[in-house]
Amino acid sequence: MSAEPGAGGQNEGLEKQIREAERRLEEAATLAAEAERRAEEEIKALEADLEREREEKEKALAGAEERLNEIETQVEAAEKRVEAAERRADVAEETVADELARARESAAGWLQGQLDSLRREAEGR
Repeated sequence: MSAEPGAGGQNEGLEKQIREAERRLEEAATLAAEAERRAEEEIKALEADLEREREEKEKALAGAEERLNEIETQVEAAEKRVEAAERRADVAEETVADELARARESAAGWLQGQLDSLRREAEGR
């Protein structure tokens, strides 16, 4: 009979250890679940941040593409204006050259007339 009370005490000690181990296991499981929940929330927050950044970059890219198209359109218009100005300059240069030729011809004719007039005066004397 003396062996039984010692065995009962051992069983009680083991049961107490088991209950303590179960309590710690439940506590660890609760902490793990809480940590998992926080990790999931952090992941969701990071994914939301990433999506916002992606959307901002897409908007910025769309804006840059739109601005590039505007600039390209302006460049094309400017090139057409330059070409038109070059054509007008070519026409103006031709006109100036023609006017210079006519002025030279007119000056040459006037000088020839003056020479002829001087010759007639010289012959008449």
